[in-house]
Amino acid sequence: MATPPRKTVRDFDPEVLRLFDQYVHGVIDRRGFLSGAARHAVGATTAAGLLAALAPRFAHAQQVKPDDARLDARHVEFLSPDGYGTARGYQVTPKDAGGPLPMVLVVHENRGLNPHIEDVTRRLALEGYLAFAPNALFPLGGYPGDEDAAREKFRELDQAKCREDFLAAAHMLLASDEGNGRLGVVGFCYGGAMANFLATQVPELKAAAPFYGSAPDLEDVADIRAEMLVVLAADDERVNSTWPGYQQALEAAGVRHALVQPPGTVHGFNNDTTPRYDEAAATEAWSRTLALFERTLKSGNA
Repeated sequence: MATPPRKTVRDFDPEVLRLFDQYVHGVIDRRGFLSGAARHAVGATTAAGLLAALAPRFAHAQQVKPDDARLDARHVEFLSPDGYGTARGYQVTPKDAGGPLPMVLVVHENRGLNPHIEDVTRRLALEGYLAFAPNALFPLGGYPGDEDAAREKFRELDQAKCREDFLAAAHMLLASDEGNGRLGVVGFCYGGAMANFLATQVPELKAAAPFYGSAPDLEDVADIRAEMLVVLAADDERVNSTWPGYQQALEAAGVRHALVQPPGTVHGFNNDTTPRYDEAAATEAWSRTLALFERTLKSGNA
């Protein structure tokens, strides 16, 4: 049976996309989405059908198989005394490394370490990095295999402890014998906000690529030493409202930074498992991210 064509944002009423963004970020619950989306269901399509159409298709979008022979992948536990005590992440390296590797910390969305972020981690390893993706949900049993259940579990987390866990991950990598001492971070949505936060807290960080993540505390921006590649969607009112102040703070502090904001995009446009994915925009943003990491982590010409 042929795979049905991938839906895009153009297949959905903008109000449905707005409701979905509110739903995935906990502003409204499932019932709230279904109630609102019912007003925009057309023909045989139901509100539940709209929600199902917007759900991720992990297997369909997977680019690198978990058992890819070119990679070494394993789960690593590390200490986080100021966080949840013990944390865990997914580490992937190229098998033919032959020496210390440049490192990238990968920060997931608000569902924990799901199959998509694991795939992104493997994609980075194939580019020649030690890629490490902590799982914020590890203290609560890890990713439950269901996006709705993952969001519910995520709300139970103590975010102050989560931040400490990600800081502990960064410091673990910086001290790793497998790394070359040069660390970057990329994160998406919740992970984008975490990437911004880490940039203010880890002066050794060389580069950060926050994808559609809220700005950090502006009083901390002057502490950023990393080069920043800020990736925003064109239509993302919740996150974009934090950008003007952040941009001013970056400029005032003399932080080297660039903005990528492809037209016609919505929040989550880089995630190729959902209809919000925009192939051209994602290709541009990811290419810019890889170029940043190539320059700052491999060649060291930051």
